[in-house]
Amino acid sequence: MWNQKRSITLSKCCVVLFAVGMTAVAVRARWLVFFLGLNTRPEHFLITVYAGCVPASLLLWNLFFLLHRIEREEIFVRRNVESLRRISWSCIAGGLLCFVSGFYYIPWFVVALAAAFMGLIVRIVKNMVEQAVELKSDSDFTI
Repeated sequence: MWNQKRSITLSKCCVVLFAVGMTAVAVRARWLVFFLGLNTRPEHFLITVYAGCVPASLLLWNLFFLLHRIEREEIFVRRNVESLRRISWSCIAGGLLCFVSGFYYIPWFVVALAAAFMGLIVRIVKNMVEQAVELKSDSDFTI
């Protein structure tokens, strides 16, 4: 039977698989340049891929430990708010990087839009969790 624990375990496995996939893409980025047929200025594409691994790694790191705390039933805690804040800034950083890269390779603009949109959604969820943490803190001190 499917339950919350299995769902969180699946999510954590997906985060790890995504990190492995991102590493594989970074290692084989030169092959990706060839596959996409980027004959003019392939070094720009490689710089974007390698630089994009930094915010993506930070995002995955924070996401994994956010899931770990949820698994331990630590939901409305300040550390989750901080993780969500870092995740949203990672999305925005990736979006900015892709936006700049869109000037030499147009499809990066689409990735930039998706990353910025995801950053916005995570930011809204972060604000909701932050308010819930404050409400929980207030109720904990109420007799």
